[in-house]
Amino acid sequence: MGRFVARQDDMARKLKSDRVLFFATILLVGLSIVMVYSASAVVALERYQRPYLFLTKQIMWAVLGVSVLAVVMRIDYRTYREPSFIWACLGFVVLGLIGVLFSPPVNNARRWFAIGGLGVQPSELAKLSAIFFIAALLERRMHRINELGYALFPIGLVVVALVGLILLEPDFGTSMSLALIAMVMVFAAGLNYTYIVGAALAALPAVAILVMGSGYRRRRMLTFLNPWDDPLGDGFQVIQSIIAVGTGGPWGKGLMNGVQKLFYLPEPHTDFIYSVIAEELGLIGATVVLICFCVITWRGLRVALRAPDGYGAFLALGLTTMVAVQAFVNISVVLGLMPTKGIPLPFVSAGGSSLLINLLGMGILLNVSQHANE
Repeated sequence: MGRFVARQDDMARKLKSDRVLFFATILLVGLSIVMVYSASAVVALERYQRPYLFLTKQIMWAVLGVSVLAVVMRIDYRTYREPSFIWACLGFVVLGLIGVLFSPPVNNARRWFAIGGLGVQPSELAKLSAIFFIAALLERRMHRINELGYALFPIGLVVVALVGLILLEPDFGTSMSLALIAMVMVFAAGLNYTYIVGAALAALPAVAILVMGSGYRRRRMLTFLNPWDDPLGDGFQVIQSIIAVGTGGPWGKGLMNGVQKLFYLPEPHTDFIYSVIAEELGLIGATVVLICFCVITWRGLRVALRAPDGYGAFLALGLTTMVAVQAFVNISVVLGLMPTKGIPLPFVSAGGSSLLINLLGMGILLNVSQHANE
């Protein structure tokens, strides 16, 4: 009855999405099309004799993603609270994460399904499914959030299972992002900070084993501490990224005029596209991108605070955190403030799965904003 009354109230007033959030998102998507072409044209010509290869793919994913956003922002977010929907999503994701382990490796990792020449990552959908589950459970059980068995155990069980499967790919960055999203959501529900501190301390040995027990992760950590120890080896991409950012100056070298993307930066159109932006568009362009992410984070948190119910609040918080964490990690890696991780810049980096899932998440967030209290 309460849900019916809420929907009646929504129908009584004209629903309006957060325009600032919408335009900040679309601006980043438009920028991605331009910068992916600038960053990838020479590489695509050299490797595949097709300079427009990555541009074409990015346009296809952008059109699909914006179309999905336009549809999803018109679907009542409370639809995703249904247990049948949540468990179907989790079951589909688990099957995908298991199935991808038997796919052909790409760069020594099994993270993608090849569908029609396009790569699809089930780990991206795992973050969204986890947010649905955690938001629904917290709405019902947040009044007893500090009871481990009642509220935290089910969340921990699902998150640990998803993180474990993602680590097998291996994908350390995405798994840690998922864990951080869950941590932010349960902390916002009122979890005593001592549990967070205790969990972090308990996880330190496991994280240390994961990092130092893997050869390439250990090298990344040592490279982060001093990339100049091996400037032509493991430290090469970090040094080239810093050079790209530093040589851009206030105004940049101009679109298409960057140098570091010319086989100095590995995969400049994906993980290090922010370096290309800083070099070609300068401090001004890099700052505009940073401001867009700050705006998305601000408006997302604003939506969470004004949501009409607990589910909407936690859903908005989780979706906002998903984008904010990815952006923070990617930009930090580009600036040499964090060890290298394979996390793309949301809405900007080339990559269909990330772009599609993030735009899907923004569509849901925009729908929550339609129902937000003034």
